[in-house]
Amino acid sequence: MDMVTLGSTGITVNKNGFGALPVQRVGREDAVTLIRKAYQGGIRFFDTARWYSDSEEKLGEALEGIREDVYIATKTGAQNAEDFWKDLETSLAKLRTDYIDIYQFHNPSFCPKPGDGTGLYEAITEAKAQGKVRHIGITNHRLAVAKEAIESGLYETMQFPFCYLATDKDMEIVEMCREHNMGFIAMKALSGGLITDSRAAYAFEAQFDNVLPIWGVQRESELDEFLSYIEEPPTMTPEIEALIAHDKEQLSGDFCRGCGYCMPCPAGIEINNCARMSLMLRRAPSASWLTPEWQKKMAKIEDCLHCNQCMSKCPYGLQTPDLLAKNYEDYRKVLAGEVSVG
Repeated sequence: MDMVTLGSTGITVNKNGFGALPVQRVGREDAVTLIRKAYQGGIRFFDTARWYSDSEEKLGEALEGIREDVYIATKTGAQNAEDFWKDLETSLAKLRTDYIDIYQFHNPSFCPKPGDGTGLYEAITEAKAQGKVRHIGITNHRLAVAKEAIESGLYETMQFPFCYLATDKDMEIVEMCREHNMGFIAMKALSGGLITDSRAAYAFEAQFDNVLPIWGVQRESELDEFLSYIEEPPTMTPEIEALIAHDKEQLSGDFCRGCGYCMPCPAGIEINNCARMSLMLRRAPSASWLTPEWQKKMAKIEDCLHCNQCMSKCPYGLQTPDLLAKNYEDYRKVLAGEVSVG
């Protein structure tokens, strides 16, 4: 069993965190069953957020009665102290608990600090003093903000995208966290669904003893894979190395990670899926992406206003309108049978 301790927090769990963003897309009963099965199978770390619609409610119901046996991390996207307290009290109520193990600022465009005028850091330290928050964390997709947060010494955990498609700059964030004894929580460990072999994803993360990956789970079959890794963790093999090398070659350069921070789109385009459709057609059963419903969604790209709001909000600096256009062109060729994707 691979274990990891999140820096100075002292939180020690196996390297299978439960990412609860996808359970917002699952019915309440099924979600509760899934979460309880995760606990029964040995998962002890659960991550959610205020922004994930009813995810907190589902977690609260599923973990009631076993709260002291698990660690719960959630997030606030508040921009000021007043909204911070509203978010915290809402999260506590929905999670059916009187404390949050790790309370995280959710992908802020800046690093909250004492005296910055927002009152956010003062509020979270007061919440910690009251016992409502046990550890202070931050999540981000921006290298500059992540580095500033690590170097500030104000945070106990960093949640950042990290998978085997990571760049050297991403690797640097992991090492910085190690040097500062700061817990590293890996989001997007499956790159938003583009990584389809969970063994390879796990084997990569397992190489870093300070990293806790959180796996986004919404199907029991997916959960079963990760539960099996608790007792029999995959290790790096020549076969997995070859698979990773192939994926890196295919997914190198600019591609949409599906984080959704560009949304909503003024033209109603589902950017976080449409901008990576070419890859999804080739890495998942293509028929599910060629339905009349998806054809209608992809056709919305024709309504692009070229307002560039998506570009300004993209944490990866993508030329999103161009990416959408390329994906739509490829999609139409697949529909017309000019391109085969299997």
